[in-house]
Amino acid sequence: MTKGMYLEFKPANCKDCYRCLRSCPVKAIEVATHQATIIEDRCILCGKCTLVCHQNAKVVHSGREEVEKLLEEGNVIASVAPSFVASLGINNFEILRKGLQQMGFADAEETAIGAAAVVECFKQDLESGKYRNYITSCCPAVNRLIQLYYPGALKYLSPVVSPMVAHGNLIKKSRPDAKVVFIGPCIAKKREAAESGVIDGVLTFEEALEMLRDKCVILGSENLDEEESGGLRARYFPIPRGVIKSFDRLPEGYEYLAVDGVERCKEVLENIDDMDGVFIEMNACEYACINGPCAIRNRGGAIKANEAVRGYAGRRGGGALAFGEEDLAGMRRVHARLRASGFDVSEERLLKIMAKTGRDKPENQLNCGACGYESCKQKAWAVANGFADISMCLPYMRQRAESLSYEIIQNSPNGILVLDGDMRVLQMNNAAKKMFGVTESDPKGMLLVDFADPSAYIGAYESKTGFTRKCEHIKKTDRYVEINAVVLKEHNVLFALYKDITDEKQYEGKLHQLTSETLATTDEVIMKQMRVAQEIASLLGETTAETKVALLKLKSMLKREEGGDVT
Repeated sequence: MTKGMYLEFKPANCKDCYRCLRSCPVKAIEVATHQATIIEDRCILCGKCTLVCHQNAKVVHSGREEVEKLLEEGNVIASVAPSFVASLGINNFEILRKGLQQMGFADAEETAIGAAAVVECFKQDLESGKYRNYITSCCPAVNRLIQLYYPGALKYLSPVVSPMVAHGNLIKKSRPDAKVVFIGPCIAKKREAAESGVIDGVLTFEEALEMLRDKCVILGSENLDEEESGGLRARYFPIPRGVIKSFDRLPEGYEYLAVDGVERCKEVLENIDDMDGVFIEMNACEYACINGPCAIRNRGGAIKANEAVRGYAGRRGGGALAFGEEDLAGMRRVHARLRASGFDVSEERLLKIMAKTGRDKPENQLNCGACGYESCKQKAWAVANGFADISMCLPYMRQRAESLSYEIIQNSPNGILVLDGDMRVLQMNNAAKKMFGVTESDPKGMLLVDFADPSAYIGAYESKTGFTRKCEHIKKTDRYVEINAVVLKEHNVLFALYKDITDEKQYEGKLHQLTSETLATTDEVIMKQMRVAQEIASLLGETTAETKVALLKLKSMLKREEGGDVT
């Protein structure tokens, strides 16, 4: 597993589907060697990639180890996001506070206290009349979006810290030696905490619940009195229009709007200069923080979660905390312009890259989004910057594979025939056409019976067993073929492969003829040899007899000369 600062990846689980890239609103994902990785300096940490990955290839980097070390040191205060009501199903903060204390926290407070301070800062800014338009700065993912991709809107972005940081400031003003750990549903808070210098650790609700269970802490349901907090209207923060609802009085001169979801936020930011006098509450998550990437999703979904937060926030009739100037000191921040990696690419180079996949002409630029990018040109830009591979164009790769497959089939020395259930031709290559004597340029749709006996094929298709013929004679072309036919059950077709064995068959015939001729010649030679042998034997027999007679005569003569007995 490769480990990033805020997200972790499991390469073995990544299936090359580009689902995360398609969902990423800022295309902060690089695909290299078929593996998706986050481009950290382009990422706004909205967490959408973690939600859409069905293979669980992307998981949030856990802050549990760091927090456990802080707890060992002691004096750690938990700042709990008000959406705990929806994720943990607890509508009494005292129950959660007691549970966190049992887990090792010195104390716990609601981040809504910091949110209330942020609202006071917003109110001051709006009443100053300095802002033509005003965008809330509560969502770190939206802030990052503006800093990286919409620098023209920075002049409208509130120069106020987020509720998490504001609460951390308030805690450390009253308890300078304390450590602060934020608990909430957001990934972007992890980076914001690391950059803040105020928040010492971050846990998601999932991580906090896991730690509570490991410590055998049971969050009870007993009635506990809550500390009076004036109702804390800022508890509305995690729902759509929650920031607006947290004002006890809306300053005049602005139209108050709420936008959730990165795509909607982008649409507003692209047109922000055409607006006048709007206060825009922006959230990267659809349905706002109650639907954050690390929220615990319970039955009823975001609607039920919205209801739970509304019920908790409005239980005692609302109200607001009072903050002095000293309390609000240090609540300001400058959102600096940030630059994402990547360089501009000339039109000429983009066209050259698109030409490699046949997308250089407007009519061929499908802009289908299968690769994860919104257009062929955007994908070419990513290729030029090394964020994407040329092979990510799925229509091109399909066309290339089909073309290669077609060339292989058509140029195969073996005959290939594909039939449907009606014994009609779906595919027939040149070799098969030659074997069967089919002259049509495109035999697709022809009936098998028009050029071959379909009996064996029909039986094979119906039984799903296939068949093999070692030697089949095709009368029309006087060819001999070896047939191997199988049923491709997934595609519901019959596939037949033909090997032309005509030359082998002809060679066997010639060899048989030669053998027969050789045998006949051999028989004739043997007969001749037999006759010769007999004649030789006959001749040898006469000569031997004559020799014997002559020798006996000589012996008799010699004996007589010596006067011996001739016998």
